[in-house]
Amino acid sequence: MRANSLATRLFLSATAWVVLILSITGVVLSSVYNHSVERSFDRRLNLYLRTLIAEVANPDDPNDKNPDRNLQALGEPLFELPLSGWYWRISSTDSAKPESRSSRSLWDADLPRLEDQGIPLTASGVRLGYVNGPEGQHLRMVERPVDLGDDGKYLVAVAGDASEITEETRTFDYYLAGTFAALTIGLVLTTIFQVRFGLAPLKRISEALADIRSGKAERLEGRFPVEIEPLARETNALLDANRAIVERSRTHVGNLAHAIKTPLSVIINEATAHPDQPFATKVLEQAGVMRSQVTHHLERARIAARVNVVATVTEVGPVIAALQRTMEKIHRDRGITIDTSLRADARFRGERQDLEEMAGNLVDNACKWADRHVAIQVLVEPPAGDNLDPVLRIVVDDDGPGISVAERDEVARRGRRLDETKPGSGLGLSIVVDLAALYGGHLRLDTAPSGGLRAELTLPGVAG
Repeated sequence: MRANSLATRLFLSATAWVVLILSITGVVLSSVYNHSVERSFDRRLNLYLRTLIAEVANPDDPNDKNPDRNLQALGEPLFELPLSGWYWRISSTDSAKPESRSSRSLWDADLPRLEDQGIPLTASGVRLGYVNGPEGQHLRMVERPVDLGDDGKYLVAVAGDASEITEETRTFDYYLAGTFAALTIGLVLTTIFQVRFGLAPLKRISEALADIRSGKAERLEGRFPVEIEPLARETNALLDANRAIVERSRTHVGNLAHAIKTPLSVIINEATAHPDQPFATKVLEQAGVMRSQVTHHLERARIAARVNVVATVTEVGPVIAALQRTMEKIHRDRGITIDTSLRADARFRGERQDLEEMAGNLVDNACKWADRHVAIQVLVEPPAGDNLDPVLRIVVDDDGPGISVAERDEVARRGRRLDETKPGSGLGLSIVVDLAALYGGHLRLDTAPSGGLRAELTLPGVAG
């Protein structure tokens, strides 16, 4: 699941970057192309403008009665077509010689002046801009002031339909969008391919680690790519080191147990040889406390070492069945019956001997206090919250006298017994509490439906 999540994040991130980069590139290319078309259009307008200026400055025949004849023939028929969107105008700016001439396409309309709109002259001495022409047309216009000295001052302007620029740019945008859409699809498919097959080894490692965690495997097996091989190798080394540490801890605990128990046994034997002396009685009492303490803490250390072992899984069914047979034999004289109800796939994430000790203490305690009947129920519940493992619940009910709410906390304390007539050291339930806590579980005491005591043990399970 985590590998898939990583693949999804990588895919979405790569797709977002592809779309973003292509979008920015598309906007930039569209703007560059628009400026290119605009410059080409301006060169065309400037060509007509220079032609008009040349005709104004050097007329062929001053006596010609139709001086506009050559001006009308600029090589562009649209200047002859009324309201075609292509216009020119020559207007005198000399108040002493007011004069204005224009293309036939203007008909009886006029063109606005860029000078009046505050557009400054460029370095080449012209003004360029967009204006609204006759019939609401959007025009691209070039305008230049001309000073002919004694012949007067003129303002020459040429305007063309700017829809050509818009249509050229729009056509380019359509082709560009289609090309980039195909490119985006290709890049996304390539990204999917790369993410899917590039992260496949990580998915294999994730599944292999899940198998190790569930007890199905002990190491990462198989071949991995060169980039992933160091991760697999170090993971296996970590697993081996963890097992080695646990084994050393077990060995040290065992050695410590033998080293301490032998002197204690000598002390107890020496004190037992003098039962009539108060000092010997006191030594026996304190030695017994020491033995109990040593046994308790060594057991905790041994259990803590086992809990840290990776990939330790125990089937619950065989453990409960063995306990049922053993306890029925032990309490056969009292006629105690033990009923069990459990799921065949119930598994405990931990050592078998720890499960036997926890469940055994609960069942043994129930049998000691039961009148006739003990019920064992094993439940497996789905994971809750951030926990990846299911929850294993072992519920043990008896039909005995039960205990009060105040006494429930008392009996879970180490060495406390409510009834000294019952056999035992009083460590049973405290050991269960300690063991369950080491595995991240807990023990809860309640009232059974039959009126006796209910002991509910919660432990980490294993997904099927």
